[in-house]
Amino acid sequence: MTYCVGMQLNTGLVFASDSRTNAGVDNIRTHSKMHPFVKEGKAMLVLMSAGNLATSQSVINQIKKDIKNDAPTNLFNVDDMGEACDYIGEISRRVQKQYTDDDQQSGFSVEATFILGGQIGREQPLMALIYPQGNYLLATDETPFFQIGEFKYGKTILDRIIEPSVSLEDAARCALVSLDSTSRSNVGVGPPFELIIYSRDSLRINHRYKYDMDSDYYKKLRLAWAENISQAFYSLPRFDWEGNG
Repeated sequence: MTYCVGMQLNTGLVFASDSRTNAGVDNIRTHSKMHPFVKEGKAMLVLMSAGNLATSQSVINQIKKDIKNDAPTNLFNVDDMGEACDYIGEISRRVQKQYTDDDQQSGFSVEATFILGGQIGREQPLMALIYPQGNYLLATDETPFFQIGEFKYGKTILDRIIEPSVSLEDAARCALVSLDSTSRSNVGVGPPFELIIYSRDSLRINHRYKYDMDSDYYKKLRLAWAENISQAFYSLPRFDWEGNG
């Protein structure tokens, strides 16, 4: 399974993802789902993936190959985020078609979904959700975050906290809490958790972290969250009949 979240804020972008790809009883495997592409002073883009791992890897490998070979269209010579999304969507469709044609009787899905976020030149930082069909949706002030993978357990905290005016640091903490909540409810999502914080107009990665269960900061955060949410619950208003109980 997978869980990734990307946030578009007034002051920049936040990306967070888990790394678990398999969670069998005796076979837990991890693989990074966060892929930064940075040309300092020109572009800073981060791609996160969910879905078929072979499809995702093939798309990432093709993007890297196009950059290395300075292909006529690559992630560093597109004019804007829309072109970047179209480019990645086309690669994804092509890879999925190839896998489907190669094994039409497989019975499993070759689809992959991506979150692409970043800034190209002086264009404003943007976050986009790229569907398996290749079309995409841009984040807005009304919908400032996207999730892919097993996202339902971590959505509640995002709905309550994330809006464009939230600071990058608070948004990053919210993303980690969202990941922690998801991992507690679904064994298919787990650490190490990856986090990237991007400050608007810097055109480089400002902060990048990887947290496992033993990371000091992550241990402090998950303990504080558990204690505070428990305290909040037990401080809820009592029923009328409990007053003199």
